[in-house]
Amino acid sequence: MIRYLAPLFIALGLAACGGSNSSAPPVNVVPPPPPPPPASFGTGPAACLSGKADGYDCAAVDLEKHLTLADLGGGFGNDIWGWTDMNGNEYALMGLTNGTVFVNISDPKNPIIVGNLPTQTVASTWRDIKVFGDHAYIVADNAGAHGMQIFSLARLRNSTTNQTFTADALYSQFANAHNIAINEDAAFAYAVGTNTCDEGLHMINISDPLVPRFAGCHEGGDTHDTQCVNYQGPDTDYTGREICFSSNSDTVGIADVTDKSTPVQVKQFTYPNLSFVHQAWLDETHTYLIVNDETDEIDRGQNTSTIVVDVSDLDNPRYLYTHAGTTGATDHNLYIVGNKIFQANYHAGLQILEYSDLATDTLVETASFDTFPADDSSGFDGAWSVYPFFASGTIIVSDTERGLFVFRPQ
Repeated sequence: MIRYLAPLFIALGLAACGGSNSSAPPVNVVPPPPPPPPASFGTGPAACLSGKADGYDCAAVDLEKHLTLADLGGGFGNDIWGWTDMNGNEYALMGLTNGTVFVNISDPKNPIIVGNLPTQTVASTWRDIKVFGDHAYIVADNAGAHGMQIFSLARLRNSTTNQTFTADALYSQFANAHNIAINEDAAFAYAVGTNTCDEGLHMINISDPLVPRFAGCHEGGDTHDTQCVNYQGPDTDYTGREICFSSNSDTVGIADVTDKSTPVQVKQFTYPNLSFVHQAWLDETHTYLIVNDETDEIDRGQNTSTIVVDVSDLDNPRYLYTHAGTTGATDHNLYIVGNKIFQANYHAGLQILEYSDLATDTLVETASFDTFPADDSSGFDGAWSVYPFFASGTIIVSDTERGLFVFRPQ
């Protein structure tokens, strides 16, 4: 979401309970742990039948479980990512305005909230989470000197009840960050939209996960998001180089960051009817870049736009086409697995597009789940992000107003 929009109003509730007892408990009695969530915790499962699941519009996507914001600990929702432990257990890591919540979804029909990590400073509409190995890296925007929280996810394996955690380490060489990306193959993190590096790439060596080290800056623009990879695409001039594809609000940037002391701007480009370059993701062959523009639906009254760019020649990227979606919903985040594009499109919820050849517009919406029943118009409420990378095929979506959705495509 654009960080310059007015922040959401956050309502904080305080509850108190009290009581009396005529006799004090024995000094050595240890209170029992809190009970597990009741059987009615959350809603679902619900199969998608005749276009409906648990009252939501759907197509070829079953609801495994829905946990509300109240279930998760309050606040509003934002980013989401996933983690799989050494035993194959799967976890959802979801950002809230007041912190990050960790949910074991190994049994997706019966998720377990295993804990939360409070915000380092104050509540924030924008929180972002990425994972390297067994550690989560968490940033927040418009939240004072939040820095980057580092949390050892291995601690979740020993947690069976909801508990409050503290960060294992804190990186404080920036205060706020709008987003974070991690190239796991290179062991580098990239904080973007910070108060450093002219809002470009703030590069961090995380090869020692709890002792991150500043590695350099790339001042390529007001970077909103980025994807950095060890490039294996068709442009042999850059094979094996570390390349970042950045969404810079008014441009798309391609940079060679192999040498962190002297990163090189390979190319900056635009596309027709650009409004606000929000996020982009490469296909698995590193041949095409799929871009979402967050405000063109509002500015031009058009349906959800998915922009496809040929990046087979990194020095000369080529705009191919803009695919028009089935609704007018604002797009926010997208990721690609195989020949499927998983989109979190605010008011339209989860939308899944399939393609046979990205060189031409063969994109077809084949599955969906509308997490925002009110309407499918443009706007900034609803599905914020999606994580489609679990080996099990489970899909998780974060919704700003309705919490965590756990899905299974049919």
